[in-house]
Amino acid sequence: MKAVILAGGFGTRLSEETIDKPKPMVTIGGHPMLWHIMKILDANGIKEFVIALGYRGDSIKRYFFDFAAVNNDVSVDLATGRMTIHEGDRPDWVVHLVDTGLHTQTGGRLRRLREWIQDDTFLMTYGDGVADIDLNELIRFHRDHGKLATVTAVRPPSRFGNLAFTGDVVTDFYEKHDVDDTRINGGYFVLEPGVIDYVDGDDVPWERAPLERLASEGQLVGYRHHGFWSCMDTLKERNMLEDLWREGQAPWCIWPG
Repeated sequence: MKAVILAGGFGTRLSEETIDKPKPMVTIGGHPMLWHIMKILDANGIKEFVIALGYRGDSIKRYFFDFAAVNNDVSVDLATGRMTIHEGDRPDWVVHLVDTGLHTQTGGRLRRLREWIQDDTFLMTYGDGVADIDLNELIRFHRDHGKLATVTAVRPPSRFGNLAFTGDVVTDFYEKHDVDDTRINGGYFVLEPGVIDYVDGDDVPWERAPLERLASEGQLVGYRHHGFWSCMDTLKERNMLEDLWREGQAPWCIWPG
């Protein structure tokens, strides 16, 4: 299964870090958030990624162009210019880096990836959220209910809006208030390619009309994740994730080593 990662936004709430790079390139433990997300997906068997670029997409391209050299020991023969990259961190990933426009909204970015997705079920997530999620269980859940879309529903920080359920079917979005089982969109969607038809153009946020219409038609189901989840939307959240990593207490680190 391919994974789509939305990595083109401006990251304005994290402007202290994103003035010269996109939010997915902000580092936790010396690695970009994008690397952490891809390691989570890899731990669940996903090896092919379609990354939707926008703001400072050049920095993401350079990261992958230089990935092998930066993440491994290197020998350079200065007389010939020959470089040898030694064994180390060389994951068997295929990474497609696709320019989806500087000002394109999240739904529009997905729409621009239609030819990369083709007719296959795919996973989609944002470039700023980590979780100790079992994606294989999420995918099984999606296939069992047979709807067009599954969203991972997580317990939120209080500042987010909420999802309303009837059973497992998401029926509405509503403003935040205190309830016992408050859930929000935590990313980590499993989607059928037909959802792209719910996006009319570049200026459509995925989180608005497309999800609202899918919910109204009974085509959006919520997978309740009971473990760890955090976004990296602010400097406070970035520092919290950094502290967890430094202390060896990062719950999203579900890969070996």
